Amino acid sequence: MFEKEVRTLLDAALEENPLLFLIDFKVTTDKKISVVLDGDTGVTLQDCMNVSRAIEHNLDKETIDFGLDVASAGATTPLVMPRQYKKNLQRSLTVRTENEVVEGNLIQILDHGIVLQWKAREPKPIGKGKVTVTKEQEIAFTDIKEAKVNLKF
Repeated sequence: MFEKEVRTLLDAALEENPLLFLIDFKVTTDKKISVVLDGDTGVTLQDCMNVSRAIEHNLDKETIDFGLDVASAGATTPLVMPRQYKKNLQRSLTVRTENEVVEGNLIQILDHGIVLQWKAREPKPIGKGKVTVTKEQEIAFTDIKEAKVNLKF
């Protein structure tokens, strides 16, 4: 009952800002609410405060003792929704599937997956030495076990 009420308030808050979307939502048995957000253009502190207030101000703190944590997905948080890939276009990703780990630049987002591109050194077809080649691989969303943005410093 409590979780359903909180979810209704959360959904209403997200409808007010269509650039935001929900990554994770939990309510523990001791009524600790955890909300993780992401956004098409990022998530600001004000966005988190607005969602927090939309939930907190509509629950009666006198009758229900609850805790509330509203946060944005961190820079090292894995990508879990296809919508998150759009804002990371042209960035370097490490994608783990059942059979392999692929690191490359996200160059395209398809309806069913993504396309990564990277450079590799391979032996020359004729003669000695190596040549740099550009490789691409299409990976379906259903095959992705984990995808993370590679941060460059």
